[in-house]
Amino acid sequence: MITKVNKNTFENEVTNAGTPVLVDFFANWCGPCKMLSPVLEEIATKFDKKVKIVKVDVDESPELAMRYGISAVPTLILFKGTLVLEQLMGYHTAKDLEHILSKYANDSQAQPSKPKPSCGCCCGN
Repeated sequence: MITKVNKNTFENEVTNAGTPVLVDFFANWCGPCKMLSPVLEEIATKFDKKVKIVKVDVDESPELAMRYGISAVPTLILFKGTLVLEQLMGYHTAKDLEHILSKYANDSQAQPSKPKPSCGCCCGN
């Protein structure tokens, strides 16, 4: 089951979760977001209790979109606590997502595949 979260529930549902959490930053008006929704439902079933999936409507929670630098939807961010493990933009197939999530689903010591710049941009500062 996919849960919709907002600024009031994000910490409890995402950063305090005991498993990796895939957050779908989406908008109701977004075509690729609508195409991704059934893919995420399928993934949620396959990774039940191993990876949690939640959705954030960027129009209803602009502060979360700003906090995580969301500039396009859909954007998927995989968290383990406060650590960002992966970030993907655009539509992705179930096969693509399964491949990525399987790397983290059973790994309690999960680390990002690529270090993220501390400033959040491409400069690496």
